[in-house]
Amino acid sequence: MNKPASYNTLVKDIGELLKQAGAKAAYSVNTILVNTYWHIGRHIVEFEQQGSSKATYGTELLDNLSKDLTLAYGKGFSRSNLIYIRKFYLAFPKSETLSHQLSWSHYVEILKTENDLEISFYTRQCEKEHWSVREMKHPMKKNWLTN
Repeated sequence: MNKPASYNTLVKDIGELLKQAGAKAAYSVNTILVNTYWHIGRHIVEFEQQGSSKATYGTELLDNLSKDLTLAYGKGFSRSNLIYIRKFYLAFPKSETLSHQLSWSHYVEILKTENDLEISFYTRQCEKEHWSVREMKHPMKKNWLTN
């Protein structure tokens, strides 16, 4: 059966709508994930500090949280991910400063640096240049900021 050209256009148009919907859904899910991790980080830091300006070290909080959250909610709560979630909140203490253009994977890579200036620089560059995580890793590996 020969299909008219208008049918091919219909298939193409529907395909574009599906791509757009998928991109919007991914963006929404990412925004929710980043915001949720920021709030989890805030809860962890506030619990650790319990009103004092510094956390009490030596507690097994992240180990216990990892076990209990994984048991209750499934994967995604490894100790290392909780460390990044906590560090995420500490690096971006105001939720208004979060970029919803960046994925959680972007933030994890950015947070591997200990330097606040680098964190700020790479966050802004990713927003400005629309870098994928892979594109961002190259200048970070080459230490653009410090060279």
